[in-house]
Amino acid sequence: MTRQGLPTFWRIAIRLLRRLHVASSVLLFSILLSACSDNANNPYPASERNQKIAYDFFSERPKHLDPVQSYVENESDILAQIYEPLYDYHLLKRPYQLIPNLATAMPGVTYLDKEGHALPATAPIEQIAKTVYEIKIRSGVRYQPHPAFALSDQGQPLYAALNPAEIQHYRRPGDFPQQGTRELVAEDFVYQFKRLVRPGLHSPVIEIFKVIDGLEALQKQLDADAKAGKIHPSGWIDLRQYQLPGVQAPDPHTLRITLRGKYPQFIYWLAQTFTVAMPWEADRFYAQPGMANQELTLDNWPVGTGPYMLTRYDGSRELRLERNPNWWGANGVQTYPCDGDQSDRDAGLLKDCGKPLPFIDAISIVQENEAIPLWNKFMQGYYDQFNAGRVKLENFDTAVKMPATGGLDATDDMKARGVRLQTEVEPAIRFYAFNMLDNVVGGDTAEQKERARKLRLAISIAIDVEEQLTVFNNGLGRPAQGPIPPGIFGYKEGCEGRNPYVYDCVNGKVQRKSIDEAKKLMREAGYPDGRDAKTGEPLIVNLDGVGSPTGRVDWLSRQFKKLGIQLVPRLTDFNRFQEKVRTGNWQFLLWGWNADFPDPENFMFLFHGQQAKVKYGGENHANYVNPAFDHLYEQLKLMDITADRSEVVSRMVEMLRHDAPWIYLWHDESFALRNEWLQNTKPGKILRSTRKYQRIDAALREQRRTEWNHPARWPLLILGLLLIGAVSTIVWQARRHAGQRALPGGPQ
Repeated sequence: MTRQGLPTFWRIAIRLLRRLHVASSVLLFSILLSACSDNANNPYPASERNQKIAYDFFSERPKHLDPVQSYVENESDILAQIYEPLYDYHLLKRPYQLIPNLATAMPGVTYLDKEGHALPATAPIEQIAKTVYEIKIRSGVRYQPHPAFALSDQGQPLYAALNPAEIQHYRRPGDFPQQGTRELVAEDFVYQFKRLVRPGLHSPVIEIFKVIDGLEALQKQLDADAKAGKIHPSGWIDLRQYQLPGVQAPDPHTLRITLRGKYPQFIYWLAQTFTVAMPWEADRFYAQPGMANQELTLDNWPVGTGPYMLTRYDGSRELRLERNPNWWGANGVQTYPCDGDQSDRDAGLLKDCGKPLPFIDAISIVQENEAIPLWNKFMQGYYDQFNAGRVKLENFDTAVKMPATGGLDATDDMKARGVRLQTEVEPAIRFYAFNMLDNVVGGDTAEQKERARKLRLAISIAIDVEEQLTVFNNGLGRPAQGPIPPGIFGYKEGCEGRNPYVYDCVNGKVQRKSIDEAKKLMREAGYPDGRDAKTGEPLIVNLDGVGSPTGRVDWLSRQFKKLGIQLVPRLTDFNRFQEKVRTGNWQFLLWGWNADFPDPENFMFLFHGQQAKVKYGGENHANYVNPAFDHLYEQLKLMDITADRSEVVSRMVEMLRHDAPWIYLWHDESFALRNEWLQNTKPGKILRSTRKYQRIDAALREQRRTEWNHPARWPLLILGLLLIGAVSTIVWQARRHAGQRALPGGPQ
């Protein structure tokens, strides 16, 4: 019979089934077609393939990209690509070596007496009233394109008098139709130094910079003007109208900085972003009413002369840095270094010797909050490197192994993928601090202080740092023997460098003292078995910190129990904890310090009496005061960084080990896994401006992504075939059944 002879129901059913059959065939064809397409899960636009773009991640949104206020690692990594300090560190040389950057040479240094007369370089410290640094600055250095520099045909600023309604049309500097630039001059450095004390800004290093002649007086003047209503912290303050005797620009390419007394370590601060050049036009541009409402501020949109400029800032998603077309290195002025040691040559770090920088065109930094998706993307080739110092590596055993010979090594699987492991013992220290103002762990009288000292040493021995590193840090970290980390002048290896109050030397190896030694100290301190010998009361030590009790706290409690001491956690929120630290209302806490610069002074100042947290608001969290130590510190602070300071540093370290205001825990050991297409990388925590040296082999990256991301399509192929077979069978059965029901003569 014909199809027209079928009942309506069956005609409709067969038509639908045939369409389903066609759809199934189309689905199968699509699956087969997609098999020819690779990287279907690539999170980046197709237009970026084979481009020299570095892909990285951040786990926490930057809060301050204003170089005066920023003092956080993830922010520094961004700022160092945008701003350029006068000096920087050599990419390859270790120990770290300062080199000129925007400065043409290392500074000329002149010492003056109280009458302003020049002194010889060998003059006694007590005769030096002032130190003058004279720095020559490169000419021809220009700022990145920015609307703050845009001028009309008459030479007037185009965007200096916008009203809030106009500003609402813009979300980023690149939205403004006109961009401009100008040459960097010495006055821009002068302006930045003044910003250190600008009302409304909060520089975390202001106390250090008050060594500059006249800076403290300028701060008082600005604060007084703000209080009198002459200037407004949230508005435009033209700092060019204020004088700062200690920072002057005799000509456009000369910067003169005058310090009170002598402070040789000041040169290191000229290699940090606190002291970069700041164009006054940018400050004025962002100060306009309405700019902050659009998040158009220096905290979000820096303006520098560096190799990269920030072109996209979605704080909860992505930051995009792109090559600065005005960078002075673009003309071949700045090139890749040619001087390194044999290990650098063996690692291929000298292949680009003499080539103009930078090699990478853009840097995409994407927010990743979860460790597992981040790790998966790294394994798929969508991140160039995995920095385990920023995110905990949950898959530690699959990536890193610990050979019996010690150290770390990449697993065989990582090596097969071309992934290389790079490690570094960082210039940092983790420590437990005792509050020396506390009657139990500190004390006032000589008897109380000696009793507390022995208690602190006993606890230092009892806390098994080696076990802590194994249990909680995957064995990463080097047990500390004092405050100075490896790679910093004054650090000593092996038995020679051990803390003799906590460690013994056994068969040439450093070994923690036995718990019996700690118990002996407890008895001498008047706390046998953890009880006060006079009152019989149990000894209680309070652990102050942030958050809620964890496994680490439980472990620490067990360490104290070895001595019969009860550890009581007093954990609270961050603001309350900060208040405790400021007021000295704490007893025992965990803290850490990362070096600002590679010099022992940067660690020793943490114990200087004038840095005591409670009395002076400084970085001496333990509130440790020792006049003998302070005297040595003042000596160290005034010694040239090239001088032999071994004796002074050794005496200071010995005092700190003897007095034990800290329990010296460990120096962080970090590692990074880097895919083979990312080249010219060398561990170095101090050096931040590394991106301009790095090279991306984009073709190799695309090849590896293709190899690593072939989708497993065979299950879908089988499913498609089964679906087509099932639909075909149903169609055949339906037609057959319909034919039987529709015989001539009607229904039977």
